[in-house]
Amino acid sequence: MGDPLSVPPGSSALLGAVQWVQGTLLGTLATTVAVIAIAWIGFGMLSGRINIQRGATAILGCFILFGAPAIASGLMTAADAIGPTPVPVTAPVAPPPPPPPLAPRTPYDPYAGASVPVR
Repeated sequence: MGDPLSVPPGSSALLGAVQWVQGTLLGTLATTVAVIAIAWIGFGMLSGRINIQRGATAILGCFILFGAPAIASGLMTAADAIGPTPVPVTAPVAPPPPPPPLAPRTPYDPYAGASVPVR
């Protein structure tokens, strides 16, 4: 881990907690419970007590949970094989022409353009 002064306080406890959760979710006890649950769900589907869609969703969830490390490594390998996308090189765009000069400003006349009827 290196120098104990460079390690932030509590990081080893956090790392230990994450490893404990990972071991609990992917350990022997969790595998045993998942196998029993899949067998129970399959038997319930065969006897008609569990909807096939709900049972298939639970079984697929178990496969995703236990296959997550393999799925992640496969996705990372596929991303590395593709490589970074090349950025197309384009010619520089000419700057737009400057705007035309503004007309001279006339004093404000609230009655400009008003028509007055002649009698």
